[in-house]
Amino acid sequence: MPDFTEARFPLFDHHCHGVVDAPVGDDEFRILASESDWPGPAGTDSLDSPFGLAVRRICAPLIGLEPLVPIQDYLAHRQSIGAPEANQLLLRSTGTSDYLLDTGIPDPRLLSPAGMAERANARSHEIVRIERVAESLAGESSAAAFVSGFPDVLGARTKDAAGLKSIIAYRHGFDIPAERPSKHEVQRAADEWFRTSEATGNFRVTDPVLLRAGLWAGIDTGLPIQLHTGYGDGDVELFRADPSRLNPLFQATRTLGVDFMLLHCYPFIREAGILAQIFPHVYLDVGLVSHYLGPSTGKAIREAMEIAPFSKVLYSSDAFGLAEHYAVSAALWRAEFAALMDEWVGSGWATPDDADRITSMVARGNAQRVYKLDTQEELHQSALELTEKS
Repeated sequence: MPDFTEARFPLFDHHCHGVVDAPVGDDEFRILASESDWPGPAGTDSLDSPFGLAVRRICAPLIGLEPLVPIQDYLAHRQSIGAPEANQLLLRSTGTSDYLLDTGIPDPRLLSPAGMAERANARSHEIVRIERVAESLAGESSAAAFVSGFPDVLGARTKDAAGLKSIIAYRHGFDIPAERPSKHEVQRAADEWFRTSEATGNFRVTDPVLLRAGLWAGIDTGLPIQLHTGYGDGDVELFRADPSRLNPLFQATRTLGVDFMLLHCYPFIREAGILAQIFPHVYLDVGLVSHYLGPSTGKAIREAMEIAPFSKVLYSSDAFGLAEHYAVSAALWRAEFAALMDEWVGSGWATPDDADRITSMVARGNAQRVYKLDTQEELHQSALELTEKS
């Protein structure tokens, strides 16, 4: 089997979240271990699952235990060494050089991009969530000020960001018109939003016109836009999160110079792959399920590699809260991608050099190209060198 270790193929995790660096109790660990936001009924356990097996098999040795120790022993030992130590051991096991962190979840326990960079000994950059910026602005302005000011506020907010993310799949779904809404439509929707929000004290944006306006403001920045698709938590109506519903939007934006990154995609991986083949500005990953599928992770990876060009597939973990998500996702991706490449080489479909090149593209090369971060860092380093010389 080809050598796909961290030293040869460091990962570029293009979509993820911070981890909790404070103590995590057993019940909270079980909640963070799944997409559910409450404990299951008596007789059920979120860790009696493929992910739970992966924690015992993959993570236990990383924090000093034997593989497949009972889950209660794992949780007790994790508590004894402390969250910061566990996070550092687990994050640094992944061989990840770069993280793009979606900072749109308002949980103060989560490490910031800078905190993640320190714990993981890696680079970290921010992904700005469009809806969070809209809600923050709305809470401190009027409807008219929101409509006129949001594009500039979003532009300023993303000045140093690597990209944007929209959760329109959660808030409404992809069954929306592709066109940019008119200013009159946006103003009318904003007026209604503010009337309702001021009465309830909740500025959660769900109006499809405002969600479209936010998405188009993101498009105007020119930055890559990440879109949650498919499986997620209980807010998602799965059939409305099918990325094939985005076909009209992709038709309308194909010449605008902005890239769309389809996140997760499960169970619509083949649909996402077709879109990535058809449209030059569409990419996909199978993050999130890369840690939840356990021994079936290879099936998702194989579907992602069926029809999409190799230059359109990226690695992500979509890890959140628990460093175990990062460790499991990276370990399973490496093992299953290596097995797939080994199969292709062994059956005569690819040479070893092909396998290395394809792996390098998916592991990090494609993300480097789309997000243009290496170019930015090289320019920054060159500027520092010139400053020092002068």
